[in-house]
Amino acid sequence: MKRAAAALALAAVITLGGCASPAPAPADGYAVDAVIGVSIPRVDAQNWAEANDMFTTQLQAAGFKPMVQQAGNRVTTQQKQIEAMIQAGAKVIVIGPVDGSQLGDVVEKAKAQGVAIIGYNGMIRGTQAVDAVVRFGAVQTGFLQGKALLDGLKAWKGDGPYTIELFGGDPADPDAQKLFAGAMQVLQPKIDDGTLTVVSGQTGLATVATPGWSPDKAQARMDTLLAAYYADKKIDGVLAPNDDIARAVITACLNAGQEAPVTSGMDADDDAVQWVWQGKQWSTTYMPTDQLVAQTIELIKALQAGSALPTATELDDNGVKDVAVYALSPTTVTKANTRQVFANDGHRLALLN
Repeated sequence: MKRAAAALALAAVITLGGCASPAPAPADGYAVDAVIGVSIPRVDAQNWAEANDMFTTQLQAAGFKPMVQQAGNRVTTQQKQIEAMIQAGAKVIVIGPVDGSQLGDVVEKAKAQGVAIIGYNGMIRGTQAVDAVVRFGAVQTGFLQGKALLDGLKAWKGDGPYTIELFGGDPADPDAQKLFAGAMQVLQPKIDDGTLTVVSGQTGLATVATPGWSPDKAQARMDTLLAAYYADKKIDGVLAPNDDIARAVITACLNAGQEAPVTSGMDADDDAVQWVWQGKQWSTTYMPTDQLVAQTIELIKALQAGSALPTATELDDNGVKDVAVYALSPTTVTKANTRQVFANDGHRLALLN
């Protein structure tokens, strides 16, 4: 983690405003056994399933009464869950937003009842009723993904120039936009100087985005690109914003008789860790769920005590206010550093046997 942070220090554009002042506590404290609501968008991805379990066990261990629910990736379900948490007397509601632009009304209702709102791994937009957000830096992560793609091309494909394609996340997800922007800070200069050629010519996020982060849609798009542009040429690399999309892209290429392209990724889920270790996927970006959950619970404890929140790492404009953001640093994982990165993660280490 220290190496990743140091490598990014030279790029000031990666942060959005430097260190922020300590945020005030929005309430005067509350009982140590208070209800804490947590709305998880989905549990069909490993990082969200981990968060679901960790919030339940760690809030209980801290003495709180957790009310942890999963929204099935539906905005209306999440809105109803937050309503139920307000009715249950939650003092803090932690929200991993399905769509951060669709929660303003319900979080404002919570705020009117004195409830503190913490965004988890995503921004809640267009409202004053957000006290803090805990996440890994999306622009930082994208920057690392772009750099990993360049490093992998050199390692796997030799000297350039290289043929590549670009994939983004869900177009409605502000973090997907930041991931892509961070990656293009690295890749655009190499496209401009001819080191990289996007054979399809598709370079804008509106064109390369993957609705719903769907791997099926990513694979279908990759199939189309290969048929249209790579019938008589090889593809060297693909910018993939997460591990599901990376696997979909690799699968499409192998099915088309291509070699596995160099891909980036994100989440370090079990399959990705194994694929990186086996040399099928060049890299993933590790964003430990336990660190996000621990940081969130630190904020909850500060609010419970009636204290000011710790100093935020940056501020991010959600459309109507600058929100205090507690941004953690991700780490690029390749086969070369896999054992070192996961030295304290017994579960992932076991996958390397």
